[in-house]
Amino acid sequence: MLTDIERLFERDLNRLVKEIQSYKTESDLWITTKGISNSGGNLVLHLVGNLNHFFGTTLAHTGYVRDRDREFSDNNVPRQKLISDVEATMPVIKTALNDLSKDDLEKDFPVVLNNVVSSNQLMLIHLYGHLNYHLGQINYHRRLIDKMA
Repeated sequence: MLTDIERLFERDLNRLVKEIQSYKTESDLWITTKGISNSGGNLVLHLVGNLNHFFGTTLAHTGYVRDRDREFSDNNVPRQKLISDVEATMPVIKTALNDLSKDDLEKDFPVVLNNVVSSNQLMLIHLYGHLNYHLGQINYHRRLIDKMA
């Protein structure tokens, strides 16, 4: 399972990079409009923060310090910086996964979310679903913004 989940994260982080590259202009990444409260750029920042927090800080003990509010308030971060941040996240995920054994999957994840204790395995599935949820939002945002231009 760990090899499979690593492959899925790598595949979809590469898809995220392609989405970022597919915006017609760098400024399009930051557009919000009625009914769209989060820009594609902010969703990228959110994913990078989320993955570095849960894989990096929690599992791999990287010392990453998350600033969740900035994930949604920063804007006009250069496209290349977003891409390099996404690309730098994959080794963090690989390190965390390499440190887990099959037996570790059944152990409790070190952080309790919404007052629910989850296994490491369930949390990995949750984090993968979270990545894909926002990846879909970014794709939809990009296509909507393209139509508006």
